[in-house]
Amino acid sequence: MNLKRIASALSVILLAYGVVMLLPALFALADSEFNESLPFILAAAISAGTGFICRCWGRSERDFDDVKRTEGLFIVTITWWAASVVGGLPYLFFGLSPVDALFESASGLTTTGATILTDFSLYPRAFYFWRSLTQWLGGLGIIVLFVAVLPQFGVAGRKIFFAEAPGPTEEKMTPRIAHTAKGLWLVYLLLTLMEIGALMGAGLPFYDALCNSLTTLAAGGFSPNPLSIYGYNNNAVTWIITAFMVLAGANFAMQYQLLFRRRPRMVLRSEELRLYLGVIVVSVVLLTALLLEENYDSINDALRDAAFQVVSILTTAGFSSADFALWQIPAQAVLLGMMFIGGCAGSAGGGVKVVRILFIWRSLKREIALLIHPHAVLPVKIDRTAVSRDIRRQMFSFILFYLILVLFSGLLCSMIERDFAIGFVGTLATIGNVGPGFGDIGPMGSFGNLHVSTKVIFTIDMLAGRLELIPFLVMLTPEFWRFAREK
Repeated sequence: MNLKRIASALSVILLAYGVVMLLPALFALADSEFNESLPFILAAAISAGTGFICRCWGRSERDFDDVKRTEGLFIVTITWWAASVVGGLPYLFFGLSPVDALFESASGLTTTGATILTDFSLYPRAFYFWRSLTQWLGGLGIIVLFVAVLPQFGVAGRKIFFAEAPGPTEEKMTPRIAHTAKGLWLVYLLLTLMEIGALMGAGLPFYDALCNSLTTLAAGGFSPNPLSIYGYNNNAVTWIITAFMVLAGANFAMQYQLLFRRRPRMVLRSEELRLYLGVIVVSVVLLTALLLEENYDSINDALRDAAFQVVSILTTAGFSSADFALWQIPAQAVLLGMMFIGGCAGSAGGGVKVVRILFIWRSLKREIALLIHPHAVLPVKIDRTAVSRDIRRQMFSFILFYLILVLFSGLLCSMIERDFAIGFVGTLATIGNVGPGFGDIGPMGSFGNLHVSTKVIFTIDMLAGRLELIPFLVMLTPEFWRFAREK
């Protein structure tokens, strides 16, 4: 592994990230909050300064054309950790502890939406704008953004892009990977602008429309309102955000093909999309019935909150239109099931991903069929295409590691907190990048009162989940580092 080349690549990210961090400073200055702009200016200076040091150290290795796959994985992982640390610096200056600042920053960048904040009145508007902006940057990935706009990465952008982009398969829409990244971000930006306009038309002020739109399309869930979307008490806003959450959880590459290439057939024949929408419809109907039986008198209110919460948890957005921690167990069980599924591949959503659920189901059907016809040749197909052996292995490995990490982290946090609900639901909410759980860490609760060790574990879970586990786990093996040194 060429450490100077990695430092040079990291410098590009940190320098650009330092520029981005000036946006909330400008926001504070526009609000005439001059003192509140200083934390962001200082954090931007630290990011840019660190990037400049890395650039000077790696100045002899600025040709990224022969970046190895292992180096790409390392660049992606260290960038997410570095961005989380640097992104947490403003929170330090606003009085958060180092662990809380890192937790809040990682929760934003990974679009988890879990928060340690308990009193929203303590911080200025620029503070909440930064929280929303970090989620928007992390929605499709910091590195995917920089691959799109920075030509320095060249052909190395392909290795970095596929190591970072969410989903189990390679979403290549155009021959050049930089054009693919630009296409994804074009769809992302367009939908964000559309939602801002829709929310303002529904009566939200520009600031609230902006912050909530940034976090909706990122499937993040940070809202400037301490009661999340429930605090606006606006049915139109609730339904608008529900619709855009559905889009945030769908494959952005597919939306690009529909919007800019006019290829509706690709959308119509997507089995993952059909399963995704089918899960939403069935779950909303079931949850509406449960809410009418136990909590609600009005079918309109029950349908609204059922649709919102199913989509919010399924796409891992983590918004709340009601305090679902107060719902009865059957209704909460429906939402718990959504935590296991997640959004589509190539979306801003986290979790296991719908395509992997589809693959597991098809694989189980295949195994049952082979018990009856042991000599039959039965490939596992998705969208009428046989899934290759490499992709099958990756999917099975992901599911296995996901369950192991949930079990290990859940047990460990349960022992620390002496509470199985916090341990396991908190693990599912963080590793799946969902955000809120139930009880004390529910939609109206906070992760702020948890033990420091639990916060550290959940921070690692959030980053591991955002990195799709495999790149993160590869670098925990001694073989990776021996192989790296040999290179």
